Amino acid sequence: MTTTTNQHKKETGYAPATPGSLSREDFGSNFKWGVATAAYQIEGAVHEDGRSDCVWDVFARKKGKIRNGDHAREACDFYHRYKQDLELVKELGFEEFRFSISWSRILPDGHGRVNQAGIDYYNRLIDQCIALGIEPWITLYHWDLPQVLEKSGGWKNRRIVEWFAEYAAICGHAFGDRVRHWIVLNEPMAVAGLGYTTGEHAPGNTGIHNFLPVVHHLALSQAEGGRVLRRLLPDARIGNAISCSYVVPNSQSAADVRAARRADALMNRLFIEPALGLGYPKDAFPFLSNIKRFMREGDRERLKFDFDFWGLQNYFSVVVQHSYLAPVMWLKEVPATLRNVPTTGLGWEISPAGMYEILKQFQRYNGVRELIITENGAAFKDKVKDGKVDDPGRQAYYQAYLDAVLKAKNEGVNITGYFAWTLLDNFEWAHGYSARFGLVFVDFKTQERTVKESGKWFAGFLKKPEM
Repeated sequence: MTTTTNQHKKETGYAPATPGSLSREDFGSNFKWGVATAAYQIEGAVHEDGRSDCVWDVFARKKGKIRNGDHAREACDFYHRYKQDLELVKELGFEEFRFSISWSRILPDGHGRVNQAGIDYYNRLIDQCIALGIEPWITLYHWDLPQVLEKSGGWKNRRIVEWFAEYAAICGHAFGDRVRHWIVLNEPMAVAGLGYTTGEHAPGNTGIHNFLPVVHHLALSQAEGGRVLRRLLPDARIGNAISCSYVVPNSQSAADVRAARRADALMNRLFIEPALGLGYPKDAFPFLSNIKRFMREGDRERLKFDFDFWGLQNYFSVVVQHSYLAPVMWLKEVPATLRNVPTTGLGWEISPAGMYEILKQFQRYNGVRELIITENGAAFKDKVKDGKVDDPGRQAYYQAYLDAVLKAKNEGVNITGYFAWTLLDNFEWAHGYSARFGLVFVDFKTQERTVKESGKWFAGFLKKPEM
């Protein structure tokens, strides 16, 4: 490891291609190209057709939790506009569409009573995808836990493993005849860290005492959800999507190197290693030894599941240093804005070398069959001018990261697909509507859509050559 990300880029030999030199054909004819979305961020219609509150509905009503007091009661109105938005997916050249199911639409009470109106809505969405020649990819859980389950402890309550298994089975029965690709959990580390420890995300719980039980119940659920789907849908392809960032120590001091190992354990190893039968990464982060208080007989086996693929969600690299001011973690991040490196509109480091390195890192695991980038993208301060959204920064970002993906693929990493985040500007969690990640600009007052120049670039990039 090196002292700075700039040195790291020099020493790895990572050399991006000339911008614009990439082509779809470079990735091979079987490489999958998709765009990713999440139910709570785009659907709106939060109280229509029997849907109950999820934790984000309640969180957004609390003063000061969401930037500018934004909420997702309408969001992109995808619930009503899905047909026109799927036409945009087609227009941009994507052949795969990743979306999540709202647990609260399917099971308003969290478990038990099934809401047929919710089933019907997703059936219409899936059927429309298929009619347009778009492959539907379902994410079972993208952070929107029914509030009624949170009242019973949410992810802190071990019973959630059985509640989640019930939900997974209902979705498998309802949609498995037409949906072949499934993702069980989306970024479980964000749920445990931001939702139950720092309180920055819904449900807004705080305290390190929440972290370990939530981690364990999420890890059990990712495996149990996989088993449920495998039993019901033996021909389905089942994966899990985890956030990941290449971690670099701020210096070569022993303390900073150890801090980087702890950060890597949490950000990259925490959920994949139990599923692979390796247990939790206590070697790098001894605090995880305390998770034994929540383990029951047989849990080590229950944590295992042989996923067909692992979805990696990578946006930036992370530089960390030792800190005595952060008990338990004993580290702090060195912000990209203080390191004189290129950043997005959110201050996230633009680090295609980090994408390359993280792909190589995950490829080294025995038992990882296949990798797919299930999210990658960038937020910038976009504006419509003369009917056009010019976003050269985003276009350059995608070109650089795709170059990194291709470099890893050409060096033997079994990466088989890439999903851009995201189709539409949307409700970006605690950032509200201030962070625009979309390939399509959304005017949230009129719901008018404008394809950004980066979206047009993708359409050109993905256009298949004439036969």
